[in-house]
Amino acid sequence: MAVAGCPDYFLLHPNYQQDNVAAANHRQSDLIGPGFPPSTNRNSPSHQEDDVDLEALVNDMNSSFESLYTSCSVQTESTPLLHNGQLPRHAAYHTHAQPTSPHQRLHRSQPMHILAVRKLQEEEQQYRTSSLPAIPNPFPELCSPASSPTLSSGSLPQCQPSGKYIIKVFSEDGMGKVVEIPADMTARDLCQFLVYKNHCVDDNSWALVEHHPALGLERCLEDHELVVQVQASMTSESKFLFRKNYAKYEFFKNPLNFFPEQMVAFCQETSGTIPPSQLLQNFLNSSSCPEIQGYLYVKEMGRKSWKKLYVFLRRSGLYFSTKGTSKEPRHLQLLADLEDSNVFTVITGRKLHNAPTDFEFCIKPNKVRNEVKELRMLCAEDEQSRTCWMTAFRLFKYGILLYQNYKIPQQRKTLLSHFSAPRSVSENSLVAMDFSGRIGRVIDNPVEAQSAAMEEGHAWRAFCISSDPVIHRTQLWFHGRISREESHKMIHQQGRVDGMFLLRDSQSNPKAFVLTLCHHQKIKHFQILPCEEDGQMFLSLDDGATKFTDLIQLVEFYVLNRGVLPCKLKHPCTTVAL
Repeated sequence: MAVAGCPDYFLLHPNYQQDNVAAANHRQSDLIGPGFPPSTNRNSPSHQEDDVDLEALVNDMNSSFESLYTSCSVQTESTPLLHNGQLPRHAAYHTHAQPTSPHQRLHRSQPMHILAVRKLQEEEQQYRTSSLPAIPNPFPELCSPASSPTLSSGSLPQCQPSGKYIIKVFSEDGMGKVVEIPADMTARDLCQFLVYKNHCVDDNSWALVEHHPALGLERCLEDHELVVQVQASMTSESKFLFRKNYAKYEFFKNPLNFFPEQMVAFCQETSGTIPPSQLLQNFLNSSSCPEIQGYLYVKEMGRKSWKKLYVFLRRSGLYFSTKGTSKEPRHLQLLADLEDSNVFTVITGRKLHNAPTDFEFCIKPNKVRNEVKELRMLCAEDEQSRTCWMTAFRLFKYGILLYQNYKIPQQRKTLLSHFSAPRSVSENSLVAMDFSGRIGRVIDNPVEAQSAAMEEGHAWRAFCISSDPVIHRTQLWFHGRISREESHKMIHQQGRVDGMFLLRDSQSNPKAFVLTLCHHQKIKHFQILPCEEDGQMFLSLDDGATKFTDLIQLVEFYVLNRGVLPCKLKHPCTTVAL
């Protein structure tokens, strides 16, 4: 039997002692396992030197591993080292002290038990590896398990992302700008950043638009949405647009224009309407149950055919009735869910989807990237109905968050007004002066002072016009030679609210201009014709009843006065170049 690899308790066993006495006359080579060289003559000088060297080597190894074991604090249950058949001092407590006979001792030339040494080496290597930094694995499918992002073991820390992301934002003219943003930047913060960088007028009407050209869809991001999360659900062809949207929170100012009485009702009632004073409160209050109801054209999934159905929009989702206008639960079927979906405007027109009307919109699940078959295409009878459905969808999904987004700019404006500088005493004591004579004089008569100011203003305006007759082309509301269809598209994209306007060159008369105005979600056009009086050219909207020297004066007048227009000019339709 071989001694190499035997545990210590086996060496002390009584049966082994009897076998060892019986085998005392055997040769040493029989007790040594295969692969070990036989011992030489112990009386030879060379062998004595080898024995001395081997003993010193074993002592050095034991002392070094004892120190390593203590420093690393590695607790092992492996067999302790043997030195000349005896337990080392640090491992003596593992066994009971028993007398050893000469037959139980091992010769120095016999193989030593080194399993414990290998165990310590492995644990030492593992201890050193755990303190190394993580190395990114460029080929995880080849070098490590599929779920491991590093080349080392799973105990190593993973590389953390830097938290900065690159996005590209486009303007109306197709030019793009690359911006580096943090992961927690909202759509409002990004719009404020772009307004500051491009020196735009900060009127809290700028918006970030999610645009899908392949699907022909777009929507304005809510102010609280994270831009990075929205970008993660977009395809490579999709992009962000930076433009104005005056209608984003217009329903808080004029709710009755957005929610017709015949379309709003309580779920518990079969008939009746919500009182106008509590219209928005019921939408914002999660405990109330208002709903939008009416007929919609619904496109069948995977087909080009449309069906006219009676549809209900509730907090739980969009449903249609299988039996007329019945609201009974057994007659309602789910069309789309509000939680994991967003509502988009279809911008490709009715020809692509063979829509029955031009007022098409879509409910797109967030998981869908570029699958037209998964889109829920809907079509309304008119623009007011489509606006009602889309606005109610936003209110049901986000609720009070929309009202908070609407109030934040107003609270900021109120806060800034408290820190505005007060008027100085010198500003309050300003007086009108007349410097037409040799010496200046104070104008005491208020009527004379007003006429002097108007005369000076006309003189300054005439000077500006004579020096630059096309100064109106530098204004934000003037868009040059664009067509009627392009003006419709621009006003539709920026909100279709009352008072939105732009001016452009007339296509039928090269000397005239056109004022495009939105009122009650309808777009109207008014031609501005030149007229001559006393050898001087003027511009007029009402066949010469009210004359203006230039377009700037005309716009300033109709901003303050309605005149022959259906409403005052309020919101200029502008574009910005990034």
